[in-house]
This record gives sequence, structure tokens and C-alpha cells, in this order.
Amino acid sequence: MLDNLRKYNIILASKSPRRQELLKGIGISFSVMTKDVDESFPDKMPLVHVAPYLSLKKAKAFEESELPDNYMIITADTVVIVDNKILGKPKDEKEAREMLMLLSGKKHSVVTGVSIHTKSQTKTFSVTSKVTFDVIEDDEITYYIENYKPFDKAGAYGVQEWIGYIGVSNVEGSYFNVMGLPTQRLYQMLKQF
Repeated sequence: MLDNLRKYNIILASKSPRRQELLKGIGISFSVMTKDVDESFPDKMPLVHVAPYLSLKKAKAFEESELPDNYMIITADTVVIVDNKILGKPKDEKEAREMLMLLSGKKHSVVTGVSIHTKSQTKTFSVTSKVTFDVIEDDEITYYIENYKPFDKAGAYGVQEWIGYIGVSNVEGSYFNVMGLPTQRLYQMLKQF
């Protein structure tokens, strides 16, 4: 499977342990290399376009001129959208609490943009999942923040953690997308590469 990728040294440009675990899970050998990228985006950009825009920005940080022919870079970016607002990674406990309170009792969208980048071509796509949270009590939010420190997660939560077990009542679409990498769609795109 994915014999077409044997000629590539695959780089996952993400420090996320969840993305690394998911990419391993579909049977791909890769190494990790990241670059610092400014994650700003145009103010008027539709919110569903932000994640693919940022994944492409991360991919393009690996300039074609410095990219050997046999290298493939995979980048991703995930955003949480609720009430027509993007929730990024919380900078502190207060912001994490505000985000979780905003998500409590509501449905929100999780959009992950992925870019596959080689010297000769770049493909970018996105996958959207809808996640519904039951009402989460204040003491549950406090427990989650204190015990799981969700400061590296968009929307201040990991669906695969305690808060997902007790709070998520429904996921429409890819569960793995909510974790940070839409594995099924990525696998299909890689097969066609």
C-alpha cells in the first residue's frame, strides 16, 4: 500500500504528538521537522478557509529551492469555529476556561487543512467535522484544565481526552479530523499522489 510514496523521504511538519500518532497509524514512515511560521491570516477570509490557508503557508515555508526532489512535506492546521469565531490555542488557564464555556452546550465546527508539498507539486484540502458538547459544569472545566493542561489544542480541548469522554455527545464526520488529522482523506490523497 502506498508504494507510490517509497521514493519520498516524508516529513511531517508538526510537533503535535496526536498528528504523529495518527500518521503512524495509517502506516507511513516519516520524520518530523518544523519551521516557525507566522499564523496570521487575512481579516476578511471566510473562517472555513483559514485552516487550509495556514497549512499551505506552513508547507510553503519549505521553499522549493531548498527542497530535494525526493522530499514530501505534510503540514496541517486545525481550527475550531463557534459562533462565527475561531478558537485557537489558549494562551493561559483563563482563556482555556472561556473557550470551554463557549463550547459548552453547543455544536461547533472543527476544520483541519492539510497540505502535501513536494518540489514539483502541492495539494491542499480541508475536512470539516461537527462536534456537539453537552453542558459542561464549571467544576468539570476546572478539573480538565488542571489535569490535562489543554494549552496546545485548538479550542482548548482534545476529543480523545477526559473532556471528550464526558462532554462530547455527537461527532458528525471524521473523529480523527477532530484529533487533528483527517486520516482517511489524507490516505486517499496520498494514494493519488
